[in-house]
Amino acid sequence: MAEGAPSVVVRGGKVVSGGRARRADVALEGGVVAAVGPDLAVPPGAVVLDAGGCLVSAGLVDIHAHLREPGAEEAETVASACRAAALGGFTAVVAMPNTDPPIDSASVVADVRALAAGAPCEVLVAGAITLGRKGERLAPLRELAMLGVRLFTDDGTGVQDGGLLLRALEYAQGLGVVLAEHCEDASLSAGGCMHEGAWSSLLGLPGIPAAAEEAMLARDLALVAQTGAPMHFLHLSTAGSVELFAAARARGLPVTAEVTPHHLALSDAAVAGYDPVFKVNPPLRPEADVEALRRAVAAGTLDAIATDHAPHPPEAKDLPFDQAPPGMLGLETALAVSVNALSGYCSAERVLAKMTAAPAAIAGVSVAGRPAASAQGGPVVAGAAAHLCVFDPAASWTVDPASLASRSANTPFARTTLVGRVRHTVFAGTPVVVDAELVC
Repeated sequence: MAEGAPSVVVRGGKVVSGGRARRADVALEGGVVAAVGPDLAVPPGAVVLDAGGCLVSAGLVDIHAHLREPGAEEAETVASACRAAALGGFTAVVAMPNTDPPIDSASVVADVRALAAGAPCEVLVAGAITLGRKGERLAPLRELAMLGVRLFTDDGTGVQDGGLLLRALEYAQGLGVVLAEHCEDASLSAGGCMHEGAWSSLLGLPGIPAAAEEAMLARDLALVAQTGAPMHFLHLSTAGSVELFAAARARGLPVTAEVTPHHLALSDAAVAGYDPVFKVNPPLRPEADVEALRRAVAAGTLDAIATDHAPHPPEAKDLPFDQAPPGMLGLETALAVSVNALSGYCSAERVLAKMTAAPAAIAGVSVAGRPAASAQGGPVVAGAAAHLCVFDPAASWTVDPASLASRSANTPFARTTLVGRVRHTVFAGTPVVVDAELVC
């Protein structure tokens, strides 16, 4: 999208870098940042974006999104997901491989990339660890790595066979790629549909114990220690997981981890009305776990905030709680929900770092893995790629499922008033969202 990108000046905002903000304008030219400083001149014919009262950061990077295409276009398409992403301030998203067919071959990687051509954000493709995500045989990791696939995951299920995962780690280490694990021991979670605890007992719903996540996390950390291969952990959700992960990090293991906005904002008490919109995997946890996750983000223990955007059509969610599929929308609300949930724990600037530089580094698309002019995640300096998110922390808006860009409406924040909204998004030098409206 950089070809033919207009001259743009983002005026009157505070530019966020390294978790801090300073008053500055940002001038964009030819798809890159031309200058950053106070009171920049506006070239003739340039597009001026008002950032008064706003934080100006690198475009957000989501390392965990379910775009559903191919195979579940009734829920979402790559195009609709990218529109939602742009509205949420994202300029890059990582497409999870639990599609139909799964992303376990070069042909499906090519298909998804073709679907993303011309989209208002970059789509990065994650490959499956095992063929068909069945956990039986390794997918062609080398072939996919040669195509530029950086992350591999069977997300939606964890790799249950420890010996197979050990071989995958050894193989991935030689390829320079990263495995990302959905930690869930299926023998412990089988039949469950919400967190196993006081609320599941009260509601009469079968529960998923925290041990289902923590047991697999402990096993995987042991395998990382044995191999020295890096691993990323998806959507950690319990206080016990935070403790295990923090101990592994203190030992110097090459591991990273993410948390979702909904696990920071909601507890299992939200399930009290049996509304399947609150069904997610891993499940919403008790307040003590929510508190532990918030503190872990503020302390820097957890690296990134990722949406786990998981659309479902209305007929799929319009089922009894125990029969409905798990998953929630997240792309359009992620930043506001995270800032609101972490208010009092850390600043909006720190939240932005968890949604820009940190996930870009994990995905291998930061300046450490790409030339500055094409890198994601910042920093916003001269010569950097012109991917920007302009966030108004004072804007108040009410989430209307019918107005979201996604093809689905399963947001747990329906009719919730959030404080903070993305005002503008710039992708490769071109404004794609202006005043909270798509313009592409």
